[in-house]
Amino acid sequence: MINICYGLSINTSEKGETIMLDFRMETFLTVCNDMNFTHAAEHLNLTQPAVSQHIKHLEKTYGTELFIRDKKKLRLTPAGEILRSALETMRNDENTLKKRMQESIEEKKVLTFGVTMTIGEYAIVPALSRFIKTHPDMDFHIRYGNTQTLLTYLHEGTIDFAIVEGYFSGDHYETRVYKTEEYIAVSSVHHTFSKPVHNLRDLTSERLLIREHGSGTRAILTKTLALKNMSVKDFRHLVEIENIHTIVTLLKEDCGISFLYKAAVEQELKKGTLVQIPLSDFMVMHDFTFLWNKDSVFSQEYESIFHELCKN
Repeated sequence: MINICYGLSINTSEKGETIMLDFRMETFLTVCNDMNFTHAAEHLNLTQPAVSQHIKHLEKTYGTELFIRDKKKLRLTPAGEILRSALETMRNDENTLKKRMQESIEEKKVLTFGVTMTIGEYAIVPALSRFIKTHPDMDFHIRYGNTQTLLTYLHEGTIDFAIVEGYFSGDHYETRVYKTEEYIAVSSVHHTFSKPVHNLRDLTSERLLIREHGSGTRAILTKTLALKNMSVKDFRHLVEIENIHTIVTLLKEDCGISFLYKAAVEQELKKGTLVQIPLSDFMVMHDFTFLWNKDSVFSQEYESIFHELCKN
């Protein structure tokens, strides 16, 4: 039987002896990040033979290979993938546990989570307002970032959970659909198109205002275009912007067209400063996803927060 407690010990073997393996786990995770024993050794201030010895010890402990060594390339075995996922979750849970224990001493709980710019500015404010008022003794640390940045924060354990958009692999996360939103093409009400517009290809002569790489808002567009053998490079001009407010402002100034969640331009559409561009081949709905690290010991707490945020 193998019982893993990251940062504590592993109980293994027929005799049930306890072996401290926390430093070897750190070695394993560092090798996973670098996929190179030499680079991992440099990051850990160890010799390369010491790193190899740590990995061999873990492989002996678990009775299976953790890496496939193919010439100069290194990749995880299926067992290695399982161990990596488990250890990352345990490391993050340990960090959260330390934080919770400190909070108990200070008698103040702090909730740290991340939201994308679209969700944080336009989709969660009413629910967050209710949640804050319901928990007057709780402190909040809300981090903004694009989807990939927030997934990195989760991976590093610097946030408890996140609400994201776009596409990502769900293998390492528990996911819940927070909300489903319409994703539309939009322009200034005063915009004059160079030709009649009926479908996506008719827009390629326009200047496209687009979010940066890593943004969920951008990922939805690029994937939708790819399904039609198109890409953002098909548009005559591109303006890449890391701030959704700037995109909306430039749209109102008639500096181009864009593709955004309808929630991000709801007020401008109602006021008539912006208009939805009707397209026969573009009807997209996409989820805002609430997620946290899979198999976390705090899953029940995050599940409860999710349901509370979803209350009307």
